[in-house]
Amino acid sequence: MMDYNEEDFLLLSGIQHFNFCRRQWALIHIEQQWEENVRTLEGAYVHRVADQPLLREKRGEKLIVRALPVHSKQLGVAGICDVVEFVRDPEGISLAGEEGLYLPFPVEYKRGKPKKDDSDRSQLIAQMLCLEEMLVCELSVGYLYYDEIKQRVEVPVTPSDKEQVRKIFREMHHYFQKNHTPKAKAGPHCQSCSLNQVCLPEMMNRKKVSSFIESRLNE
Repeated sequence: MMDYNEEDFLLLSGIQHFNFCRRQWALIHIEQQWEENVRTLEGAYVHRVADQPLLREKRGEKLIVRALPVHSKQLGVAGICDVVEFVRDPEGISLAGEEGLYLPFPVEYKRGKPKKDDSDRSQLIAQMLCLEEMLVCELSVGYLYYDEIKQRVEVPVTPSDKEQVRKIFREMHHYFQKNHTPKAKAGPHCQSCSLNQVCLPEMMNRKKVSSFIESRLNE
């Protein structure tokens, strides 16, 4: 498997944008365009609870680390885990300054409630793959905390789930290297997108003037 250089790393959190809409991801991560709406502001507020860089808290057999930087050369990504809970486990790994063995469990904070698509789940799996590579361990469970329902949801992860995430990142790197912004697939989801006025998805289905003139001439 090819390793990426650090200068080619993508933002890990971008996989959520990519799954929501490939064009939205490209507008943000390739064209560097961004606009706030109520959903993005709510999301930023929810993350303030977790974003306390490298704050460590010990609770019995559990060590809690917040805003933990992670990366993966195999995926070619870097990002931040909202929270990683290191739980003592005889099958775990050693941690500097801590006695015993621990297994890491990422906890990703999200606004709203559980979604029908896999956008939140794929971001969590990407974090797990980074932790596996950095700490040389194998993980099969992570957690998503949803602010609207005020509880966490356990997310079991299989090898095939991880391979699907690897495949998505390969596609993201392909677009990024080609500097290509895909066309929009317009739908109801466009109304909640913060980049709706930048993307103008309704324009995608309109014919170019040159195409219209050509069709008229060929009649």
